[in-house]
Amino acid sequence: MENLTHLFEGFGHALTPTNLLFSAIGVLLGTAIGVLPGIGPAMAVALLLPVTYAFDPTGAFILFAGIYFGAMFGGSTTSILLNTPGESASVMAAIEGNPMARAGRGAQALAAAAIGHFIGGLAGALGLVLLAPLVASVAVDLGAPDFFAIMVLAFVAVSGVLGSSRVRGYAALAIGLTIGLVGLDPLTGQARLTFGIPQLADGIDVVIVAVGLFAVGEALWVAAHLRRTVDTPIPVGRPWLSRDDLRRTWKPWLRGPFIGFTFGSIPAGGAEMSTFMAYVTERRLSRRREEFGKGAIEGVAGPEAAASASSAGTLATMLTLGLPTTAIAAVMLAAFQQFGIQPGPLLFENEPDLVWTLIASLFIGLVLLLVLNLPLAPVWAKLLRIPRPYLYAGILFFACVGAYAVSGQPVDLLVLLAIGAVGFLMRRYGLPVLPAIIGVILGPDAELQLRRALQLANGDFTTLVSTPVSVVVYLVIAALLLIPLVGKLRKRGTPTPPEPPRERVGV
Repeated sequence: MENLTHLFEGFGHALTPTNLLFSAIGVLLGTAIGVLPGIGPAMAVALLLPVTYAFDPTGAFILFAGIYFGAMFGGSTTSILLNTPGESASVMAAIEGNPMARAGRGAQALAAAAIGHFIGGLAGALGLVLLAPLVASVAVDLGAPDFFAIMVLAFVAVSGVLGSSRVRGYAALAIGLTIGLVGLDPLTGQARLTFGIPQLADGIDVVIVAVGLFAVGEALWVAAHLRRTVDTPIPVGRPWLSRDDLRRTWKPWLRGPFIGFTFGSIPAGGAEMSTFMAYVTERRLSRRREEFGKGAIEGVAGPEAAASASSAGTLATMLTLGLPTTAIAAVMLAAFQQFGIQPGPLLFENEPDLVWTLIASLFIGLVLLLVLNLPLAPVWAKLLRIPRPYLYAGILFFACVGAYAVSGQPVDLLVLLAIGAVGFLMRRYGLPVLPAIIGVILGPDAELQLRRALQLANGDFTTLVSTPVSVVVYLVIAALLLIPLVGKLRKRGTPTPPEPPRERVGV
């Protein structure tokens, strides 16, 4: 009850005209940043740090939080409509949302994403108010073996359920893990797969990989088949959700926040891990698994709700422990230090007005985002009426601009085109794109946690199963691998019924 009292006091400060203006500017900037691939909320907040130095700290952090949540909303727009993730957390929206858009249901996909973000952000903000200390204490107790086990679970779960076969899924994962190895070894500093190019020493940014595999690969695939198909504009569809859509989405909207807030609170992939696990959960629980990959609305609703909830989980860990679990959290931590404030267990006691005003502004920003994005869903969907040659030319232009904006290196454009060619070949041979993205995002972190665990245990591999959390996770992995095999063996052991005798036809 004490936390709720502080929250109401925070609303009193957050509803002042100045703080409302900061929140509105933040969500608008965040939405625009999420739509444009390559910029990202972390870069935007970093660029605004010098500008906000003269601001009041409370207003500055309200602005940053609005950018953070707004980027989650905006990133799903281009993912759904143009198959171009504006943010790495929006990759899942492209998997199911883009097929929906091609089928004339782009407005429904955008609406499901917007409502999912609102519900997920609302639940995440409530979790921040009520559960932040508890989740933070659990995150502190997790060690390197636990983090490694969780990432292996993500590899197995997503690679095993996507694509026409498990072999293709694991082959795509291997491609992603290989791309993730590019750069300097984090422990020894030895160059790996850089081919003597100094600009690759820092590795390949995940935004470049996501935009290359999705946007450039898709553009090349469309260009290769453009003359074989008739170029007809894609219908926009009805700008509202039907009863069947609501029946299929309300449970994913409620499940996603639990997954998102939990994984957002621990340094094990952030929003990317949350959306991947939410997608796998919805696919496992759905009664219409055959629609996944072809435009299942559950695959949009659940991951997008998880994405916003994970943002609140990230803030929970950063505020209560001073532990940044994502890039945007690290930049916001630097902003706190810029104002002479140290996040941690004493922050709620030393700066209660700032913290509770910031948390209250999250609720206000979510309402502003819903009001902004829901009515604009059919307007955004009209982008699909643009003829495909012009549409994909624009996609390639913005993809190149986004890739160049990551680090300002011309070599990034060549890397983008090379990864786009890989994406084209993956489509040609039926390899799913998502496991490759997972390999790029989580591969380096998984390697780091594995080597850290082995170093602490002097090379003893039994340390990987030395904690209760890791044992439970590996049991889940074993179940995911063995249950399909047992099902196949049962089918093979079941005798086929004899064919009925054919009737003899007499003359």
